[in-house]
Amino acid sequence: MSEKTLFTLEDCLQTGYDMSVDGKVIVLKASALPEGLRQAKHQLYFCTGGNGSNPNPIGRSIFTVSLADGEKVRWNRSDVLGILKPELLPDHARLQLSQIRPSGALDLKSNEPQYSGYCFLPNGRYTSGVWLCSAKEVQDYIEMQKDYQYRVMICDRDDFCVFEMIEGNLIHPSAEAMEAFRKEHQEPGSMELKL
Repeated sequence: MSEKTLFTLEDCLQTGYDMSVDGKVIVLKASALPEGLRQAKHQLYFCTGGNGSNPNPIGRSIFTVSLADGEKVRWNRSDVLGILKPELLPDHARLQLSQIRPSGALDLKSNEPQYSGYCFLPNGRYTSGVWLCSAKEVQDYIEMQKDYQYRVMICDRDDFCVFEMIEGNLIHPSAEAMEAFRKEHQEPGSMELKL
C-alpha cells in the first residue's frame, strides 16, 4: 500500500459527533495541524479518552497519543475528521500503536508486570513488548489492538505464550479455555472481551 499524502473523509469508517472515538485510531483534520506537519502520518492519533471522546460530547477535550512519535497530545473534538478505516493504518503507525499501554494501566514503578503484549506485522516485524500488570490490562490491550494488528500475542512472565490472535481469529488458547479464563479473571463491573 502506498503512503497517502493526506487522509480524507473517504478514509474514515465514521465521522461526526454521534460516535465514540475513545479507544480508536482517529484522523485529525489537516487544518488542525501546524502548517509544517500537514501530512498523513501526523494526522493519526489513538484516542485515550476525555470528555469530548463520547458520542454527542459534553466537553471538547480529547486525549490522544500520536502514532507518528508517541507524544501525548490534547485536541478538541472539533479537530477530529473521523475514525480511520483499520485497513488503511500504515505499518509505522501499527508499530507505534502496539507500544501504547491501556488507559488506566497501573504504574510500573510500583506494580510488577505479569504479562507482556506484542503485535506483529504480516512480515513478522514487531517492536518491544508492552508490560501489562493484570488480566484486565491484558483484556484492554487486546481490545485496543485487535482491529488494527495482524497478530497480537500475550506472554506471561516466563515468556510463554498465553494468548495469540491472527487477523482477529483466536489461535491460542482454545475458545473453551479462553472462556474458562475469562470467567475466572473477570473483575466485577469490567467489560467483556468479545473475540
